[in-house]
Amino acid sequence: MLKPTAERLNAGRFADAAIAASRQVWLAGLGAAMVTRDWARNDASHVFRALVKEGASVESQAKRVIGKQLDLSIAAATNVMTKARVTAITTVNGLVNTAVSALPKLKPYVGTKPVAPAKSKNAKRRIARKTRHGKGASKA
Repeated sequence: MLKPTAERLNAGRFADAAIAASRQVWLAGLGAAMVTRDWARNDASHVFRALVKEGASVESQAKRVIGKQLDLSIAAATNVMTKARVTAITTVNGLVNTAVSALPKLKPYVGTKPVAPAKSKNAKRRIARKTRHGKGASKA
């Protein structure tokens, strides 16, 4: 009987300590809120102005650095575009020269009637049979 009573006593003390601790945390939070409110009313405007001034300084420095990098990027892109243009023009000129040099070889064929591909013997026989029996002749 003594043991359960002792356990209840320790449990009660633990519960009281937990409630007291949570109350202390609550009170500390309220105190922090009040200190923050007082600080915001009295001192925050000076701190805020100082932060804005520092931010403006950092922003101007960043713009200078980014501006230089942007100029370098534009120059590099222009250089790459110029090289690509030169390469494209050189390639097209080479193709045109190749085509122009091939034209004299094709000249004998220009203006001539195209030659039909050769037909096999069986195809020739079928055509001949159709023409003999009137199947291949056109009806006018």
